Amino acid sequence: MNRFLASGMIFGAVALFSMSLGTTHSVAQANEPTPRIMVSGTGTADVAPDMAVLTLSVLRQEETARAALDANNIAMQRVLAAMAEEGIEPRDMQTSNFNIRPRFERPKSNSGTRRDPEIIGYDVSNTLTVRVRNLSTLGRVLDRSVSLGVNSGGNVRFSNQDPSEAIEQARINAMKAAVRKAELLTSTAGVGLGAILEISERSKSGVQSIAHMSTTRTNASAVPIATGENNYSVTVNISYALEQ
Repeated sequence: MNRFLASGMIFGAVALFSMSLGTTHSVAQANEPTPRIMVSGTGTADVAPDMAVLTLSVLRQEETARAALDANNIAMQRVLAAMAEEGIEPRDMQTSNFNIRPRFERPKSNSGTRRDPEIIGYDVSNTLTVRVRNLSTLGRVLDRSVSLGVNSGGNVRFSNQDPSEAIEQARINAMKAAVRKAELLTSTAGVGLGAILEISERSKSGVQSIAHMSTTRTNASAVPIATGENNYSVTVNISYALEQ
C-alpha cells in the first residue's frame, strides 16, 4: 500500500475519533439535568364573611308514613314562608335531603324465643339548605325556624359571595414568601438564583378564624351569632434554575 495513502487513512481515523469524542461530550452535557432549587411559600388573607349557609331539618314521627309526611309538610311550609318573609329569595333555598324511614322495635317474648322486629312508626325528615346574604337577620332566621318546626340540623357555615380579592391577596403573599425563601437559601449557599422554571399553586379557603370574633344579635329572642373571619390560604411552589 502506498505510504502516503496509509498515513492519510490513519490521520482520518484519528480525526474521526476526536470528533466522535467531542460529539459524545456535547450530548452528555445536554442530557445533564439543570441544577435547580424548589421552594414553597404560603400566604393567607382574612376577610369578614358576608353570607351564611344554613342546614335546617324538620323531623316528624308518627304511627303511619302518611301521618308523618303530613305533619312534616305543614311544618316545612311554615319554615319556607318564614324564610320568604325574612327576605330570602327562592334561589337561596334548596331541598338537600328528604327521607322516609320506618322505626322498628323487637317485641319481648315471655317464652324466651327471638321474635322478628316490628314496625312501630315512621320518621319523615326534610332538610333545607338556606343561603342568608344579610347576616344581620341570621339570628332571627334561626330563632324563627326553630319556633316553626325545625328540630334537627342547624349547621351554620360562613362564606363570602366573592372571595376573589382575598384569594388574590393570599396569592401575592405566597409568592413573596417563596421568593424570599429562594433568595435566602441561595445567598446562604453562595450560588446564584437563575430563571424561574415552573410555578404551581394550591389553595384552601373558607376556614374560619377564631381571631377578631364579633357577635351579631338583633334582639333578645334572636340566636346570638359570632361571625368571625374567613381565612383564605394559597401555597405556591416555584422551581428556579441555579447559576453556578
